[in-house]
Amino acid sequence: MPQERKSDLTTIWHLMYLARAYWAHMGMLFLLSLLSTPLALMMPVPLKIAVDSVIGSDPLPGFLAFLVSESITQSSVNVLLLSAVLVVGIAVIQQLQSAGTQFLSTYVGEKLVMNFRSQMFLHAQRLSLSEHDSKGTYDAIYRVTYDANAIRWVTIDCMLPLFILSITFTSMVYVMLAMDLYLALVALIVTPIIYLTAHYCRPALRRNWQEVWNLRSNALAVVQEALTSLRVVKAFGQEHREQERLNRRSQDTVNAHIGVALREICFNFLMGLTTAIGTAVVLYIGILHVQQGVLTLGDMLIVMSYLAQVYGPLRSMGQQVAQLQSALASADRTFRMFDEPPDVPERANPRRISRATGAISFRNVSFSYDGRDPVLQDISFEIEPGTCLGIAGASGAGKTTLTSLLIRFFDPTAGEIRLDGVDIREYKIDDLRKQFSYVLQDPVLFSSSIAENIGYGRPNASSEEIVAAAKAANAHDFVTKLPDGYDTLVGERGMMLSGGERQRISLARAFLKDSSVLIFDEPTSSIDVSKEAEILEALEKLIAGRTTIMIAHRLSTLRDCDVLMVLQNGRLVTVTTEVKRALKDIGSRSRSRRAVSALKKGAQVRL
Repeated sequence: MPQERKSDLTTIWHLMYLARAYWAHMGMLFLLSLLSTPLALMMPVPLKIAVDSVIGSDPLPGFLAFLVSESITQSSVNVLLLSAVLVVGIAVIQQLQSAGTQFLSTYVGEKLVMNFRSQMFLHAQRLSLSEHDSKGTYDAIYRVTYDANAIRWVTIDCMLPLFILSITFTSMVYVMLAMDLYLALVALIVTPIIYLTAHYCRPALRRNWQEVWNLRSNALAVVQEALTSLRVVKAFGQEHREQERLNRRSQDTVNAHIGVALREICFNFLMGLTTAIGTAVVLYIGILHVQQGVLTLGDMLIVMSYLAQVYGPLRSMGQQVAQLQSALASADRTFRMFDEPPDVPERANPRRISRATGAISFRNVSFSYDGRDPVLQDISFEIEPGTCLGIAGASGAGKTTLTSLLIRFFDPTAGEIRLDGVDIREYKIDDLRKQFSYVLQDPVLFSSSIAENIGYGRPNASSEEIVAAAKAANAHDFVTKLPDGYDTLVGERGMMLSGGERQRISLARAFLKDSSVLIFDEPTSSIDVSKEAEILEALEKLIAGRTTIMIAHRLSTLRDCDVLMVLQNGRLVTVTTEVKRALKDIGSRSRSRRAVSALKKGAQVRL
């Protein structure tokens, strides 16, 4: 079910609240921007002086006559020079004000975006894995990268100018009312028309911009999928196919953007036409008033100048309201991310844990990803601290899901999991996950140096500790042979290293973290058999004295485990301490199944 769209005021207030750390800076920016109003009021004054007091014979305006000496007012040349100096002076002050406003708005805007993006990124990491799997990480990437700018667009680029424009508009209207009440009222007739136009166009523009941002996010998905799977794309020669897929999605984005641009063009056209008609009417009546002696020519010129500055802010306010919908549509997307609950809830006062002993128990644990099809059913077992538990089973049996529940990537749909006799849901999540070192089948390395990858679990580890961990993982020798040693960059996902080298770096990371519980998910399946001995040697050193869970298809990896557990279709079918005998039985049954399968295909098999 689609989420209800928040009102403009709710979204704006929410963003303003998130920006509360920079309210003082925004206040300074507001005051500096506010100087534009008196400067705008002063702009026509030099022209009025030149027309009425140099060409004509009227005295200087009251506030200027009070500020300048009488000798200046008695000479038309001096008055003309005064008007020229005022033009330059006002321009200089305007430029200084504009420069200060631009600098401060850039500083505050970038700080707001940086902090907002950081909050979004942290929340995105806390979302459930199933949430990312269902929507794709590309959507979160787009929101964190692009939609985070919404806080600047709304607070700095839209709302602040709207406030300033409103004050400028009110000031100009006040001056015009003081000069010629009838003329000012005629000029203001267009205001309700512009307001109603903006009011009725706003919802449609908001919906259109939502569609544009969603389509842009979908286009990014193609780029991310193709580049992260580039080896497959190249192997099948599908570069042009991926390009066409991107073009199709990009074309949808272009069409949607053109549609919203046409709406904005129509909106701006209506506002421009309305203000043009208002200007024509005021000009007609103003000339009549000059002819009737109600206004001087200078007053008429200043009224027309102010009128341009009344209609200018009025048009700008209408345009800002239209542009605001783009920013609010983007902000809606960010808040939809924040509305998604984190992967697993944490108790209000969670229990702290520094280092677990490693006693683990599953009590009638069941789990389903979708709430319908069970992946694990009624799993119960206990292991003491220091036990090495091997888990075997066919693909899809639920082996990896079981360890994911232990680390609280997910919570069980039934039953409970205990660490050191305490339900893991009682622990603080960060503390709980520090108790585990997780080594994957396909080790994940980051595009940084080898030293930084080893120290990922302990960022403050010394160089000596990193080297010691690498030696324990049998990685030191190959690392020192690299051109830059421990400073060697491993490339994206560590692709500059071989599979065995990546696995040893991953083991070194586990050594350095020094957790009380180790989880190995197929640690040797992705490496050559000739390299397996080195990995197993490192594993033996790492396992000593720690609770260990070992998942493996390659049964030889499990031969030294203390306990063997076999899963089948999400159910626990075997738990035994007779590990070698059980592995031999499993191997025999596996060979028999392969033999039967091959005989059915007409092949000869030697058992």
